[in-house]
Amino acid sequence: MRKQDPFTYTRRALLGAGGVAAFAAATLEPGLALARTTVGGKQPIGIIGSGHIGGTVGGLWVKASHPVLFSSRHPDELKDLVAELGPLAHAGTVAQAIAFGRVLFIAVPYGALPQIGRDYAAALQGKIVLDACNAVAARDGAIADEVEREGVGITSQKYLPGTRLVRAFNTLSYRILAQEANRPDPRLAIPIAGDDPQAVRVAASLVRDAGFAPVIAGKLADARRFQRGGPGYGQAVDTVELKQKLSSAP
Repeated sequence: MRKQDPFTYTRRALLGAGGVAAFAAATLEPGLALARTTVGGKQPIGIIGSGHIGGTVGGLWVKASHPVLFSSRHPDELKDLVAELGPLAHAGTVAQAIAFGRVLFIAVPYGALPQIGRDYAAALQGKIVLDACNAVAARDGAIADEVEREGVGITSQKYLPGTRLVRAFNTLSYRILAQEANRPDPRLAIPIAGDDPQAVRVAASLVRDAGFAPVIAGKLADARRFQRGGPGYGQAVDTVELKQKLSSAP
């Protein structure tokens, strides 16, 4: 039985999302061509870690008309997720997600970051990466001590060198994200932080597309303000309240 190419779009879906040119590019070079092309002004996004957070946030982007490739060590386990989300959702390996996405979203146990950084070092170079990973001592071991000492933004950049890293979507549970997305104003606020101004702008736009209001907390060193245990962590509030919480950080 022939395996279906997870990157192939139907002609109807591509025309609806971006027109004949996008369809032609994807037909000539499935997957890789699409990964270099915005479809109807939307960013192709690769998800690394398609569990509760990755699946929820990625699903919100699909609903906002972004093409999204969800990845797993076992892509077949994602078939129900992508079937439910429709033709803009795809499943593949981590390597395929990195190749596919102009932007990557990573939501894995924090202890997995060093291995991902080593295994995909060349492919990750220059990619905008939204990092939602949290370090939990009981699960992740010694790296959680490093996060506590150095700050999560600095530590993530260390293990994902060469990426244009932005911390985002790490403060709230997937249930809250699913329930509160696209609520009437004032929208739920999501803190973000990064050193690359363009990457931060892209991340802020994607936060809005997911149905939330971005609050820029500063550079990666400032992501400490909303890591686990920080004053901005776990705050299901609007932008005014979140800015007040973040400003209370030392």
